[in-house]
Amino acid sequence: MISVLVVDTQPLQRLGFRMLLERTSDTEVVGEAETGAEAVRCTAERRPDVVLMGLRTPGADGIEATRRIVAAGGRSRVLVLTAFDVDRYALAALRAGASGFLLTDTRPEELLAGIRAVAAGDAVIAPALTRRWLDAFADRLGDDLGGPVREDPRLGALTGREREVLVAIGHGLTNGEIAHRFTLSESTVKSHVGRVLAKIGARDRIQAVILAYDMGLTRPVSASAGARP
Repeated sequence: MISVLVVDTQPLQRLGFRMLLERTSDTEVVGEAETGAEAVRCTAERRPDVVLMGLRTPGADGIEATRRIVAAGGRSRVLVLTAFDVDRYALAALRAGASGFLLTDTRPEELLAGIRAVAAGDAVIAPALTRRWLDAFADRLGDDLGGPVREDPRLGALTGREREVLVAIGHGLTNGEIAHRFTLSESTVKSHVGRVLAKIGARDRIQAVILAYDMGLTRPVSASAGARP
């Protein structure tokens, strides 16, 4: 059973999430919080597997609350919920240690899948938003975007294939899309991804995306571009 703490300023929003989670066989709500400070306190007390974190909480805001929860070193992982597909707080939340973000109007099955993925130790970003998010926050992902690849010792530890996989992760490709691109099985891709994360010291897939940009391996492309690179 996946235990979830719901954090949001709106009582009706919290009620909606509670109703969804309580009628799902593998999730349970162990608490609700209205503010970031409450979220930090409830997380410490109840140790949920997943914290559904609204970004615009009063007091200790969602970003600071996420930072405190992650810094505490417990098992709880944070899944940020945002009402906007390009939100200026989203990257800060991810850098604070959130395991991903989804839109508050995402379909119920997608939200549940995201909760399960985060609880299992994976990371999640609303797939349709990955490219636009990276493009919108390109100026915050490093000073040399699009320039030469930085001489980072972590890159030297990667094999050629692992480096290709890291570039693909940086472009927001899923395991299935990477498998299709390189004619590999998804299980093989999953193994490559795991080794890449370990070698570059990335906590999860989201941090790998940020590192790929920081290292200059990938660059933002126009949000109007239709196809993946």
